[in-house]
This record gives sequence, C-alpha cells and structure tokens, in this order.
Amino acid sequence: MTDAAPAPGGRWRIYWRRIKITLWLFSMFTLVAVGLLAWYEINASPIQAHFLTELGQDMQYRLEPGISDSIRFPEHGPFDERLGYASIGSLQQRLAGRGFGVAAQARIAPRMAEIVDYGLFPPYREKTQAGLSVLDCAGNDLFRVRYPERIYASFEQVPRLLVDSLLFIENRELLSNEYAGKNPAIEWDRFAKAAIDQVIHKLNPDHEAPGGSTLATQIEKYRHSPDGRTISGEEKLRQMASASLRAYLGGEDTGPVRRQLVVDYLNTVPLAARAGYGEVIGMGDGMWAWYGRDFDALNRLLRDDNAPAAERGAAYKQALSLMISQRRPSGYLSGDPGDLEQLTNTYLRLTSNAGIITPALRNAALAVPLAQHQGSLGAPRASFVSRKAANAARTHLAGLLGMRQLYELDRLDLSAASTLDAGLQQTVTARLREISQPEVAAAAGLTEKRLLAGSDPAKVIYSFTLFESLPDANVVRVQTDNFDQPFDINEGTKLDLGSTAKLRTLVTYLEIIARLHARLAPLTSQELTAVPVARRDHLTRWAVDYLKGAKNEAHRLEAMLEAALERKYSASPGEAFFTGGGLLRFENFDTADNGRIVTVREGLQRSVNLLFIRLMRDIVYHTMFNMPSSSATLLDDDDDPKRQEYLARFADREGSAYLLRFYRKYQGKSAAEAEALLLQGIRPTPRRMATVFRSLDPQASMGQFAEFLQRNLPEAEIADSAIARLYEDYAIDRYDLADRGYIATVHPLELWLVGYLRDHQGAALQQVLEASRSERQNVYGWLFKTRRKGAQDSRIRTLVELEAFLEIHKMWKRVGYPFDSLVPSYATALGSSADRPAALAELMGILINDGIRMPTLRLNTLKLAAGTPYETHFVARPLSGERVVPAEVARAVRHALALVVEAGTAKRLKGAFTAADGTPLVMGGKTGTGDHRFETYGKGGVLLSSRVVSRSGTFVFYVGDRHFGTLTAYVKGPDAAKYQFTSALPTQILKTLAPQLHDEINRAPRVGTSCAADAPLRPPPAAPAPQIAPDEVQPIEVKPEASSKAAPVAKPREPRKTKPVAEKPKQPEQVSEPLDTVPVETPAEPPPPEAVRPAEPGAAEPASK
Repeated sequence: MTDAAPAPGGRWRIYWRRIKITLWLFSMFTLVAVGLLAWYEINASPIQAHFLTELGQDMQYRLEPGISDSIRFPEHGPFDERLGYASIGSLQQRLAGRGFGVAAQARIAPRMAEIVDYGLFPPYREKTQAGLSVLDCAGNDLFRVRYPERIYASFEQVPRLLVDSLLFIENRELLSNEYAGKNPAIEWDRFAKAAIDQVIHKLNPDHEAPGGSTLATQIEKYRHSPDGRTISGEEKLRQMASASLRAYLGGEDTGPVRRQLVVDYLNTVPLAARAGYGEVIGMGDGMWAWYGRDFDALNRLLRDDNAPAAERGAAYKQALSLMISQRRPSGYLSGDPGDLEQLTNTYLRLTSNAGIITPALRNAALAVPLAQHQGSLGAPRASFVSRKAANAARTHLAGLLGMRQLYELDRLDLSAASTLDAGLQQTVTARLREISQPEVAAAAGLTEKRLLAGSDPAKVIYSFTLFESLPDANVVRVQTDNFDQPFDINEGTKLDLGSTAKLRTLVTYLEIIARLHARLAPLTSQELTAVPVARRDHLTRWAVDYLKGAKNEAHRLEAMLEAALERKYSASPGEAFFTGGGLLRFENFDTADNGRIVTVREGLQRSVNLLFIRLMRDIVYHTMFNMPSSSATLLDDDDDPKRQEYLARFADREGSAYLLRFYRKYQGKSAAEAEALLLQGIRPTPRRMATVFRSLDPQASMGQFAEFLQRNLPEAEIADSAIARLYEDYAIDRYDLADRGYIATVHPLELWLVGYLRDHQGAALQQVLEASRSERQNVYGWLFKTRRKGAQDSRIRTLVELEAFLEIHKMWKRVGYPFDSLVPSYATALGSSADRPAALAELMGILINDGIRMPTLRLNTLKLAAGTPYETHFVARPLSGERVVPAEVARAVRHALALVVEAGTAKRLKGAFTAADGTPLVMGGKTGTGDHRFETYGKGGVLLSSRVVSRSGTFVFYVGDRHFGTLTAYVKGPDAAKYQFTSALPTQILKTLAPQLHDEINRAPRVGTSCAADAPLRPPPAAPAPQIAPDEVQPIEVKPEASSKAAPVAKPREPRKTKPVAEKPKQPEQVSEPLDTVPVETPAEPPPPEAVRPAEPGAAEPASK
C-alpha cells in the first residue's frame, strides 16, 4: 500500500518551516559574526585604527608669516588657560595697541579646522613642560623656568612599581600587548559598568557611580574641559573622541602612545594647590609640595627592592596617596587627612591582594602614617641682585600682557627676547657688589673726601642703567643694582636727585627761548619795538632786544640759544625769594660762587644753585605772563574799569579750564589713589597735611586724623595736644577754599575736586562744573577787593605761581618727568619735586636723539605656544618717534653737558671713555646730590629740628653718539646721616666701570636690536647736511643785559664724533660737586587767620642780573 501524498497546505507549511529555520540560522550566524567582529573591534580596534590614522594624517599645521586666517584658539581648559593658549586672541589685540605686531602665526589644515569646529580638542602632541623664557640680546638665557619642575623624561625612567599601581587603580588593560592597535581611550567593560552605575545612581543617589575614564580621557578632561571637569555626557563623548583621534596621530600601532600616556599622566595630573607653592602639577612636584620628598630619592627607593623597608614603605604610600587623591585633589589633600589615610590604607591592601606589592611592603607602608610636609617648600632663595634684570624684564612683560602676577606669567608657554646684554649685566652687577667691600672700594678710589671717606660702603645702594639709541627705538642694555631686594630704585622710587633738576630747568629755559624765536624772529625791528612785554617777563624782554640787534647768522635760532646760554645771573645768596607761599633763602655749595656773576652755561657746568633759582624765577614769570588769559597781568593793572567784569569771566573760564585738567588727572581714581596723587605735589608739613585732610574728610574723627598725619609725616614727632590743636585750627569751616588751597600750597579747585569726587564717585565732568560754580567765583573773585592790596598781591602771586607750575609741569611731562605734579616753588630747579633715574635717562635719550622722544624697547620679540597649532610670534614695531624738543635746543643742551665732564662737576670722567683707537669719546652729563631732610622751623624761620631721611648722588650721562644712562648712589633711613658723599661718588664709580663698558660702547651697531657678535652690521648713516661754521657768527651785544654776549654758535651735532663739539670757556682749576640745600618752610604753630596771607615781600623780586 503506498503512502498518500501530502496535502498542498502541508507542503507549504514544511517549506515555510525550512525557510524560518534557514533565516534563523542565518540571523544567528550574522549576529554571531557581528558580535565577533564587534568583540574584535572593541579589543583590537582595527577599524578605528585604520580610519583614525588616515584622519590623523590630515591633522597638520605649519608656521607662516603674517596673521593666520585659519587658526583656532581654545576657549577654556586649565591647561590651555595656564599656558596662555586661550588668551592669545585677546593678547593679539592688546599687543597691537602697544607696538607689537604678528610676525608669524600657525596655519592649520582644513580637515583639522573641521575637527575643531565640530567641537573636538585640536589633536597634536602636547607639551609636558612649559614656562617662561627670557633671552638677552644675543639669544642667551636671562631667565628660564619650566612647570612642572620634576618630570619623567621617558617611560623607562618610571619605576615599575608606580606604573603597575597606577594601572591597577585607573586603567588596568592599557599596556596589554595582545593587540597592537588597541584604542587606549576606551575600556568598554569599565565604560559599560560606569554607564549602568550612572543609571542606578539616578534612581538611587546613595549608589556610588565611579567613572569609567581611561588615562587618555582623564588627560583630555583635566587639560581641556571647562574647569577640568566632566559636566555632561556630551562632554564625556568629546573627551573620548578627542583622545581617540590623538592616540592615532603616529600610526595604527598605539603601543608607544599607551606607554607615553602613563608618563604624561604622572607628569601632568593636577594635585590641588598649596600655600607658599601654588598649583601642584604632576607626581614629581606633588611629592615635593605635599610631602617634601626629593624626586630622585623617591625613584631610587621605589626601584630598589632592597631599600630599607620603612623608608620604601613611606615613599610608596605617599606616592599611592597622590594617585588616589586625583579624584578629589582639594578634598583629599587640603581636607581631613584622615580620609586620605583611610583610603590609601585600603588601596595598600588591594594592591597587595592583586600581587602589585609584596606583603612586606604593604605592612611597612601601613605602619607609617601619612604626614604632609610642614616646613619651607622653596629652594634656596636666589639673590635678587643676580635676577634684577630678569625681574625687570618680567615685570615689564607682565604689564605689557596685562597680567597681575609674575606667578601667572612664569607659567605661560612663552619665549621673550629682551634687549638686555646678559654678559655685560653680570659684569656690571658683580662690580657694583664688589665695591661694597671696603678694600675694593679703597682700591677703586672711593674713600676720598666727598666720596665714602669714613663711611661704610656696604650700606650704599648703587643703581646703573645703560641704553643704546637705535634708529627706531632706545633699547635697554643694562639695568642693575646691588640692592638684594625686589625693589627697583631705578623705576620704583621717588627720589630727591638734587641738581639733576637743573638739566630739566635748562631744557625748559631753552625751549622758551626757541618759542620766542619762532614768534619774534619774523618781525621787523619796528614790530619788535611794538611788542608788549610785561614788566617782570625778563625772558621776552631779552629776546626782543637780542633780535633787534642780531644781524645775519646771529639771527638764527642756534645763535640765539648760544647767546641765551651766555646770559648772566647773580650767584649771591643774599636775596630772599617769595615762592611756594613763603620767603625762602638758598645757598651755594661752593661759597666762592657767592659774589660772582655767572653765565647760564657756567652755572650748569659748576652747578650753581642761586643762578638756577633766579633762572627758574624768570621761567615762572614768563609762564605767568604768557599763559592764555593770564591772571598775572592783573598784578600790573589796578585801574582797569572792566576789572570786576573781567574777573567774573576770568574766574568762570579759568576755573573751568583748571577743573577740566584736574578732572582728567583724577578721573577713574579711587578715593585713596586720588588722595595719594594730590599729596605727591605737596611738601608735607603738619599744617598742610591738616588742611588737606580736614578739607577732604571734614567729618573724620580725631583718631583718623592722627593716623593720617602719622602715615604722611612718619619722621615727625607730633604731640597729642598738637594734633588736637591742628584738628581744630584747620577745620573746614575755619578758612574758605582759597585760604585752604593757599595753606596747602595746592590749587584750591584741585583740593575741592578731590574732596568732591570722594563724595561723588564717578561724577561726570558736567556734574562737576555745575557743582563748582560758586567755588570758581569764590576762589578768584575775593582776590581783587581793594582792601589790603599788598597781602592780596602776595596771594595772587602764589596762586598764579601755582598756575604757572601747572604749565611748566606740562613741559616737563612731555620730556619724561614721571610724576603728576611739581612742587610750586623755585626750589624745583634744585630737585625739590623729586625725580627717578629712569625718567632722567629718558630725557637724556631725547637729547641724544636731537629732541625726538623715541620709544624705549626692553622686549623685542614674543613667541607664544611654539610647536603647537596656536603658535604666534609677535615682534616689536615701535611707533615713530615724537619730536618734543627742537633739535637746536637738544644740541645746545648736549654741548653744554659736555662741558660738565670737560671742566665741571663731572671732571673726573674726562677721558675715561675712549674709542677703539684710544681717542677720547664725546661725553656729557649732569650731576646731582640729594640730601633729603625733614626739617621743622619755628617762628621767625628758626630751625627747630632736622632729620636726615635719605641721601643720593646721581649722574645722568651720554657717551659717544649712541649710549646714555644713569648711575645713582643711595642711602635710606637713619644711616644716611653718616654719609657725606656728593655726586662725585657716582661719577667715580662710572669711571671704574669704564673698562667693563668699553666693548659695548665701541661695538659696531648691528641690524635690529641684537648684540650678538654674528649679527649683521647696520649700514652707516647718510652724511649730514652742510652746516654753518662757528666762526661765521659774530657776537651781538644786548643792551638790557650789558654783561651778556652771544657766544659763538657751537657746531651742530655731527655723526659719531669723538671730541666735545662745544667751545670751552676758561674755568677754575678746582671744581667741587655741589650739594643742593633746599630749605622747607614748616612753621611749628598754625598761624592765626590774619597771617594766612603773608605780607608783601620786600626784596623778593629784583630784576635778573
């Protein structure tokens, strides 16, 4: 019997069953295949390796000239912020406004730009160490620092014990040799576990959710993520993707990269910050900062299995604690030490159980408690003297970049090329330190009279600067001193530099003569006769008379300036001068000058005090009568019928003009800054300080008043009763504003404005003008009442003198005067307004450049982020020089200064500097001796006490046609009373430095700012235009000053001459370096109200001799 055929429906069911089985088998096979491929990809990463390696080949960048149009700067990340990469864009804008342009910048490939724009971190080989380098003009290191300081240079240097412990804690599969192309950025099993833990943590906040980061992603996190944290899942993916791409930059084999990740992590892991040390980066610095353990000693202990167990156990436990603390560095290292101790002990047991360490090492480590180092962490302090130039360059660089702290500056990935000569700097510094030794000082001739005879040379601070004038800028070659403190007396002080102020006074005088020449020279003799000249304006009167008699070449400015230098003044000290609100007398250093009539040229040469007091008086009178809308003319016009109407307009207009000037001066200043700025221009006395304080803060308590006096009169000993009397006598309601300004020797409107801005911070100018209407009228209006005409004229003279000194200050400021005000007294010509050596050097630079103020360069090039896709090179592109003094004036002053060295107060330097062939070089300069005292006078001008505050001797000089500078000797405090040196001391020291400076002075000028021996030479300057010979100029007699004659015109400056170019008048054989004695009017008791306006001085204003 045969089987029946299957029904048609059953046949299809069989076919369908077979199809399903086949599909199921195929699906399972595919799933298994995909799973196997995925498993292989997860472990071996061949697809990632191939794709990312190809992509990595496109991650290119190169440095090219000019500004890049493809550069991408990072926005955040601790690493990028610390090294300055995130700031390059803003620094580029800042430096552009400070004379630096982009010379070269990185260009990144288009594919790399796409990766960055997509949101990944730029893939490149990042630096382990970086820091500031400052190079000298020859390319030698002047300063160099690298952070972190202690690192492993290679994987082989890392003790195996550290490697195994780190991998056990953070990334156990990293160094597996099974798969050469494995992606080190991801451990999928840990990543999956971490993801599951995060889900559970969302449902149960008590469930711990440790991260699944590998070393590679952790490095990306703490270097480039905002604040070094993973703030979102997206940020985690960015870290993983960036780390993956970075891993394949060198090819598909990631073995070397994985080993380097261990090194990079140990070198760069952030370990919080510690007071006295700062941010701690890396295991090496971490062991030093937190445990005081030497890095090399640590590595020897961890490598040596036979090292003493206790020492090795302690070292290992400390290292292990830092690896663990990376998860919460501030919490563990700066928090409760017990938490870190407990966690470290747990890991000691875990590593022992895993066979990483032996039980013996575990037990030794457990027996030693963790104890952070409590002593000093710093290395032995380097001498501030040896780092003075580097510190000056760093300070200037910090200001240039807008950085507040050198700490931040030193951690930038920056190389800065300075103009300093490190070799010469070291030589000069060593010499300045040597002469502090008595035997060396004696051998150098420094123990003579008016030098250091009988004084301790060790307590004298010497400061020296040397500049070189280049075609585009003045560059600093040496800036040093022997003061073993960070303070820089060259730039950071306000010093009484004595007769160096005579140089500023002479420049101002000759500038005025040049202005008069420009105004009057085009006039005919008849027109000159018709020129109105105020009775006391002796300079205009002389200029008119000179030009009326000048013929031919004598009419030229050069001849007029030479004649001005030959004007004569009395050197007699017998006159009392009404200036600064009181009668003052002055003395000459050399009494032999007292009965003489001397020319301005000789007065500069011999530094005659009384000549310059009278010269300053002429300058002040000329300024008073030639200011716009000068109120000085009212002194000579008592009967003008429009006097009152004019005075009202004058008060409003002039008051507004001065308020505008004062407003600009104090705008944006805090109350404390404005107060300090105001006090700069006031010679401190009890009544002046009392007036200022009670005007600025009338509601302040007696205690605050006493504190103010102590702060601003530290040398004064004022009894409590005297303080109480001052507090009452100078209350704001005791005197009106004009009287208070008079007592304080400050413009009343300036005093009012500082007080107003204290109470109305941020007030706009219009608000100030509206609020000051009555003050402007009151300050000027009362002066012209008819009662007590003599006293009123004295007061008018004081206020107009204040206004004149504001104008003179503008002239001084234009040639580099460093402070915001002058003491309104003729004594300013002798140094009472103070100065800075650096500012004097700037003035000398103007003179050596024929009246053009060139920019001063200390830094030439800046290279940021070298070798990275952010690399940017900046080069100094100085602004063009600004003419601030007529060239003829600069040459005339320079020639006069040459006579100071040739036969004047700096005569000991004659012939000290020679050219390579032995020919004497042109040299000129100005000496100055500062004897700063706090003096108290009683009634009648009786000196009650005198206390020495400081003593200084300064010489500002030029030598040859390119070099100039200053040398200052300074003693501060009570020790200054033990010294009697004058400006002869710095001139003698400069003489001893001449052999060390010889090569620099005679070095052939190089292209740019380099001083390297192999730098290309600068082409010689073009030949000068023909000049009129001196013998073609005839002397001119000037009738109003019968004793004055126009000297022959000195030959204009020619390039690089080796002899002084000005003629030398006959001079006495012996010349002493003068000591400037500036009396200070300081009454012991406050005068009664009627005494505020001093009586009209009698012989205070005779005409110039």
